[in-house]
Amino acid sequence: MPSPLPVRDGVGATRLHVPMTGAWPTIGAYMAERFFHLDPERLLTRFDRGEIVGRDGTPLTRETPLGAHEFVWYYREPPVEREIPFEIDVLHQDDDLVVADKPHFLPTTPGGKYLQNSALVRLRNRLGIPELTPIHRLDRATAGLLMFSVRPQTRGAYQLLFENRQVEKVYEAVSALPEGWDAASPTLGGRAFPRVYRNHIEKLRAHVCVRVDADREPNSETLIELIGFDQHVLHTRLRPHSGKMHQLRVHLAALGAGILNDGFYPELLPEAPDDFTRPLQLLARELRFIDPLSGAPRAFVTRRTLQEAPTGA
Repeated sequence: MPSPLPVRDGVGATRLHVPMTGAWPTIGAYMAERFFHLDPERLLTRFDRGEIVGRDGTPLTRETPLGAHEFVWYYREPPVEREIPFEIDVLHQDDDLVVADKPHFLPTTPGGKYLQNSALVRLRNRLGIPELTPIHRLDRATAGLLMFSVRPQTRGAYQLLFENRQVEKVYEAVSALPEGWDAASPTLGGRAFPRVYRNHIEKLRAHVCVRVDADREPNSETLIELIGFDQHVLHTRLRPHSGKMHQLRVHLAALGAGILNDGFYPELLPEAPDDFTRPLQLLARELRFIDPLSGAPRAFVTRRTLQEAPTGA
């Protein structure tokens, strides 16, 4: 559904679904209850300023009755953001694609307490492309390759590549050396490299971590290859066959090789401010695919490295 409001400062307007019937006399009353953490009068003042609009772009008032509009649009008020002190690099740009190299800690898209400090908004503002849209996503904690669509006319062709698993994705991770590590005969979870690991991952609503269900058919699969190791850490190459939330972090944790500096797996740690000196040691290293428009093979490789990787790996 197209937005009636243009992109502003790299950020698109937010769309809100409003019930057509209910106990609220006005749309403003519904929004005041929905966003109970906000000062109600401050929210209603935004109606007075014409900042909340319907599908045709018509500004709503604080007296607009419930049922007059099913969807409304507005710009999020910018939060007070902590600056993410790392740059996102552009590795490739053409008429249809932008491939960027994302640093750790930078989210892919705006959300929560991050707005201007997101890969999408930074790139829209830097490149002057308001319609730039991510074709896939990386966790905020993960660094590496991100691909963006430049034009709506060709966006679907590239999105289908990911939906149909026609993009070869390669990651790297550094973990603490597992217990009982045998340098003469390296194994992970009791099996030699390379090894395939599968399990069933389920995303639960309102939970930051996923749940693994050992009784259900596996829906996630990762090929794990050994790159190197030293006395303290293990360096692996990861080739996911599926794309479940937190899949690589969950799989390595399940095998006794949780990724260094992971605050979610194998144990959820208390929320704390970012420590920029301790990034998650997970990197989206390569993207390879056959271009759906030209039929030519495409390959992109990150310029970033993992700071905890064994020397010479």
